[in-house]
Amino acid sequence: MAEVPPNTPDQEAIDETGDEEMIQPQIGIETQYIKDLSFENPVGPRAPEIVAQSPEVSVEVTTSARALENGKYEVALVIRGEAKTAETTVFIVELTYAGVLTVSEVPEDAIGPILLIEGARLLFPFARNIVADVSRDGGFPPLFINPIDFVQLYRDQHMAADGATNGIGNA
Repeated sequence: MAEVPPNTPDQEAIDETGDEEMIQPQIGIETQYIKDLSFENPVGPRAPEIVAQSPEVSVEVTTSARALENGKYEVALVIRGEAKTAETTVFIVELTYAGVLTVSEVPEDAIGPILLIEGARLLFPFARNIVADVSRDGGFPPLFINPIDFVQLYRDQHMAADGATNGIGNA
């Protein structure tokens, strides 16, 4: 039996056990950036006394993706954090953080979930850091966002809304 070179395009690649190699999906980040950032501090100089009251903090995260040209996609995370006491809003931070990603070796119907789950997971640590820095620089303790289950977020956001589509908009 002749040996088969592992990356010959017109022949099947065979591993040591004689089985076909699994094609591994590839995802890469071309660039990442802040699309929109807002911080509101309506309590102003009263911030230290309000923070001592231990405001309740809520965080909402949504994801989206859209196709660009040449096999590239923009994935965006929208993070909205709000701290409130019973009588006032302490601060609001809103961030839209995006990245241009490339995906290869993936079936067409899997691109949406890969972008909205794995793409979002790759961008999240950077967005999380920006939110923490902005809230700290605004005079409050840093808003640290807990890790997010992007699989469940995808299910919650996109499965019901998209129906038969793959969750990707066009440029």
